[in-house]
Amino acid sequence: MNDVIDRDGFRANVGIVLMGGDGRLFLGRRSGGRGWQFPQGGMREGESAEESLFRELHEEVGLTPQDVKVLGQTDRWLRYRLPVRFVRREQHPVCVGQKQRWFLLSLANGEDTIRFDTTDEPEFDRWRWVDYWQPVKEVIYFKRPVYVKALHELGALARPDGLPPYPGWWSRRTQRRSISSSSAAKRNG
Repeated sequence: MNDVIDRDGFRANVGIVLMGGDGRLFLGRRSGGRGWQFPQGGMREGESAEESLFRELHEEVGLTPQDVKVLGQTDRWLRYRLPVRFVRREQHPVCVGQKQRWFLLSLANGEDTIRFDTTDEPEFDRWRWVDYWQPVKEVIYFKRPVYVKALHELGALARPDGLPPYPGWWSRRTQRRSISSSSAAKRNG
């Protein structure tokens, strides 16, 4: 696979927020119990974001374009930096983080269409439906700000009547950071 890494060292990637009929979100456990996250994956040279979305959706959770409805996507790339210990300096070009285009999908067919056996090395080994803000709590720490931004930006599409209240574990600090990030993003277009 040819990763698409920009001149600043950010790998192009798609993130997938999959929503069930009851509004809860898909959260997958990485194979071997290495944490919980949304499906995501790198874009290949020459692929559009939408082509990457459907390839990753099939590879990671076994779904096809007929199994989902695309509700929308983020307006811009959302970025995160890898902690220094995760940067592979021996690879060229060096990847310092990811820039992600996030998509919101609703499951159009039954959850029995979700499967992990479409590749030799499955990304996930378990999954569950979770409340809207729960992925922020469970994803690895350095991805949390991107999850907050993606869920806020896609929230109007996912929840036209308004976002659910923040859960009790949501800190005031996280809330302030996410709201100020969303405000800054709107100002910067």
